[in-house]
Amino acid sequence: MNPPYGREIGKWVRKAWEESLNGALVVCLLPARVDTRWWHEYAGNGHVYFLQGRLKFGAATNCAPFPSAIVTFGKFFSR
Repeated sequence: MNPPYGREIGKWVRKAWEESLNGALVVCLLPARVDTRWWHEYAGNGHVYFLQGRLKFGAATNCAPFPSAIVTFGKFFSR
């Protein structure tokens, strides 16, 4: 899941966490906004992997203006 990074992001992260409680494995690309309520209430409940540096997609000339993290909710299955 790569949610819109606006004011509604907390609702998206809450939904991802709730779906994991129902058995889903959800992988999220999120801004690492550890000072927000949604981060502490939901993202902090997952497995958090902070990405080094700032994201830059394709041939873009600018990087994201914030750090990012991969947050996973749910169980991991190994082969």
